[in-house]
Amino acid sequence: MTRLTPDDAALLAKAERGERLNHAEITALYSLPLPDVAAVAHQLRLRRSDPETVTFLIDRNINYTNICNVGCNFCAFYRTKRQKDSYTLDYQQVSAKIVELEAVGGSRILMQGGVNPELPLEYYTGLLSYVKLHHPSIRIEAFSPEEVLFMEKTFGLDLDTLLDTLIAAGLDGLPGAGGEILEDDIRAKAAPARIRSADWFRILDAAQRKGLYTISTMVIGFGESYAQRASHLIKIRDQQDKALHDYGVGFAGFAMWSLQTEHTRLHGKAPGASAHEYLQQLAIARIALDNQPNIQASWPAQGFKVAQAALYYGASDLGSTMLEENVVSAAGGGGRHKATVRELTRIAHDAGFRPAIRNSYFQILRYPDVEAVLDTGRGAEAEEARAVGV
Repeated sequence: MTRLTPDDAALLAKAERGERLNHAEITALYSLPLPDVAAVAHQLRLRRSDPETVTFLIDRNINYTNICNVGCNFCAFYRTKRQKDSYTLDYQQVSAKIVELEAVGGSRILMQGGVNPELPLEYYTGLLSYVKLHHPSIRIEAFSPEEVLFMEKTFGLDLDTLLDTLIAAGLDGLPGAGGEILEDDIRAKAAPARIRSADWFRILDAAQRKGLYTISTMVIGFGESYAQRASHLIKIRDQQDKALHDYGVGFAGFAMWSLQTEHTRLHGKAPGASAHEYLQQLAIARIALDNQPNIQASWPAQGFKVAQAALYYGASDLGSTMLEENVVSAAGGGGRHKATVRELTRIAHDAGFRPAIRNSYFQILRYPDVEAVLDTGRGAEAEEARAVGV
């Protein structure tokens, strides 16, 4: 058993008091026994969010095109326009997917695609307007910073004008995709043409200034050092401080997952991350991100059992049902690309928490009837009738 030194114990005590840690202190957490770090993270989770509740969202990921000219080494989803399985969805195809989401009580779509040089600005604005017209109750959180950067460069609009144009068409927020590790030497090795960290923050900052929904993210397993992981967390924390101070709104939450490489060009070149490493990083994120109360567990990348364990390593949320997910699953993520309300309810309930269905801003919409949902007879039949997660 590893014994804590007096300095180690003092660091954990400082963290448990909720005091802000600097870069060296955050980096030092990686060398401490995980059970000790996890215990601190869990206590902070209980103080920073409802201690009795674990939330999740009913939503759908819609990838409107898989054609992309960025060509990230860690992506198994993208195609060139010459490949037979490349596609771009028309508005009616997108709408049909949303109808399925509405049928199961969903409230949001995450709509992202590849950087498709063939698409004009009118495709994007028309798509937003079409969805808002036909599905007014559905929030549209669309277009990663990578896609926004492409639009900015291609359509001759400055960032403010571009975002205003997309907002007028129906945009409600930006997803946090494209963050990975916000250290440019790592980004350059994993994806030479990928958006750089300065542009990622510039675009998210502009979105926050305009009151759009944003979320902070992290992907581990590229071969980054612990110091680089700590730097990523501090950059996210600093942006949250700035946004809350300047705009009164910042990142709604923090989501983290592990790199999946099985079907990518990074297979055998990047280490990925084990369940132990994932839980360690999650716990340290909870400690470091003192200005973000909503921390998600990732079941698509690590599976249900690790996601359930994550509820005692700092996570207070299970993400979403993701009626459809194509990017992580294409790279071999977790063997799963969707979950049912019943599955996420069971994960939360069996871990000792009260499951709650939320919106994008982590506001609780309703509490599922746990007994009915988990009942192997009536509850299961009722869920199947609503086609939840199918």
